[in-house]
Amino acid sequence: MRTGSVSQRSKDLMLSIRQLCCDRSGAGAVEFALIAPLLLMIYLTVFELTIGLSISKRVARASGTIADLVTQQEVPVTKSFLANMPNVAASIFVPYGVPTTHIKVTGIEMEGSTPKVRWSWDEKGATPHAAGTTLEIPENMKVSGAFIVHAEVSVPHQLLMFMPGLIPSEMRNITISRDYYYRARTGKVIACEDCQ
Repeated sequence: MRTGSVSQRSKDLMLSIRQLCCDRSGAGAVEFALIAPLLLMIYLTVFELTIGLSISKRVARASGTIADLVTQQEVPVTKSFLANMPNVAASIFVPYGVPTTHIKVTGIEMEGSTPKVRWSWDEKGATPHAAGTTLEIPENMKVSGAFIVHAEVSVPHQLLMFMPGLIPSEMRNITISRDYYYRARTGKVIACEDCQ
């Protein structure tokens, strides 16, 4: 009798295994559990890229606006005028909040075919480029006698959720930088009275 019960148990076990192998009712849940982390990672990556591109566009707009405002001046600019440029950049970053912007504005005068720095300013009141030094500018801007304003804006950006734990924290911090070159609107030199 014991032999029969072991044999019956063995048959029941084999029948259960066969039914389990043929049962497809949970296949969708298993497939979703395997694919869900990948889909979530793709979604978060697209979200990060969207935020990064939006910040990049705003950095470009800020540098272009700053260069445009300076080139419209018909009178010499001053450090106090240039000190308002972080406020200009901050207004462009609404509603993202005011990031820590690093701004450099440089006045470049073309002496023949050589671009020479006439004055330079940054948001800390320093001189990023010494007067009289040569800077590289785009070839199509190299017109003898032209005055060019070069505005540079950079913003630190931290990737919020892109594969947290998979990449080190120092790789999640990036700097987004953009710059613009504008010619003086009046065709005259735009001096900066108290810049160097």
